[in-house]
Amino acid sequence: MELLKVENLTKKFKKKGILFPAVSQVSFTLEKGECLGIVGESGCGKSTTANMIARLQKEDEGEIYFEDRKISGGMLLKPVGKGLQMIFQNPQDSFDPRDSVIEGIMQGAAAYGIYSRKELTEKALELFSYVGLKEEYQNRKIRQLSGGECQRAAIARALICEPKLLICDEATSALDVLVQAQIIDLLKRLKEEKGMSMLFITHDLPLAAAFCDRVAVMHQGRIIEIGASREVLKNPRQEETQKLLQAVLTI
Repeated sequence: MELLKVENLTKKFKKKGILFPAVSQVSFTLEKGECLGIVGESGCGKSTTANMIARLQKEDEGEIYFEDRKISGGMLLKPVGKGLQMIFQNPQDSFDPRDSVIEGIMQGAAAYGIYSRKELTEKALELFSYVGLKEEYQNRKIRQLSGGECQRAAIARALICEPKLLICDEATSALDVLVQAQIIDLLKRLKEEKGMSMLFITHDLPLAAAFCDRVAVMHQGRIIEIGASREVLKNPRQEETQKLLQAVLTI
């Protein structure tokens, strides 16, 4: 069943007085319980696409439907925001560093007014264990956490809203290899145990192919290839897809 539908999404930015398309005529769908990877080199438009879906940026053209409801053309609506959550490359930047860890986790759901303070606290403490954070960290300041711990807190903050779609924008790229693997394992658990739908934004095509059901490759603001992950990885049709693979293999 279709959870998300994106049609002809377009975003232009002005640079030195000239408009240029950061995202151009992007279209795709996401099924419930599916993970779609959006892959491409830096500046290809993948994060801008994610930001428009999350309603952090407004599109210039195109339409976005979430659970058959049109969400494009306006500001973020609270019911949509609860059902659609995002985690970022640098989680520290998305928290108030003065907050305690538990306050930071409760922050998102508190904004929607969907739980009492007591319910929020109970849910937050349950999530500490689920995402692999020590409960004794609850009163520490966000700034005292490591990068991996902070990303776990960001995932807990998203989960407390009980979303149907999780957008991961380069959520592991700022972490070292060991911590990256741990976060990927946590995201896999979300897929398997909660049936979470995900958009997984990354520049790493092999990682996306290993983690996602399907992969969409972006280049210069457009989707140039989309298909089952294994097929795209084994038989890339486009030159730019081949270059993404070669770049990782070379490293």
